[in-house]
Amino acid sequence: MKLREWATPLTIGSFTLIAATGILMFFHWDSGFNKTVHEWLGWGLLAAAILHAAANFGAFKRYFKNRTALIVIGVCLLILAASFVSPPGGDRKPPHIAATLAITNTPLSVVAQVANKDIAVVLDQLRRAGIEATAQQSLKQLSGGKRELEMKGLAAIFAQ
Repeated sequence: MKLREWATPLTIGSFTLIAATGILMFFHWDSGFNKTVHEWLGWGLLAAAILHAAANFGAFKRYFKNRTALIVIGVCLLILAASFVSPPGGDRKPPHIAATLAITNTPLSVVAQVANKDIAVVLDQLRRAGIEATAQQSLKQLSGGKRELEMKGLAAIFAQ
């Protein structure tokens, strides 16, 4: 089987998957594993695109001699560069991110109140998740700044 016979269908399929999950996330219609699929299988799209370019290398090279193609590629690169610039007014985060950051920086005794739980229950939930804590500590202090550990703590506290 030739590379082109499966690289192009893989590119089409992975693009469709990434486009669909991206649209779902944009309109906040995502559920289940949509975001996880989008993030991780984006690597599949990258691999498929590389394989597709390799399978069609002659045609791929010609685009770098075409003025219109170079303009389109250049505009896309400029948009990518601009995406790293913070908008005027600072690095404001979406409200749900700001709330999460506030909770992870707050002592667990206060987080327990927000979760409508007794502090002993919260500390027990954290202990069962492998996190030893006191009521005065915050998840940020406990995690040493490791976001994954903060999220593990939040999941333990706010699990239904």
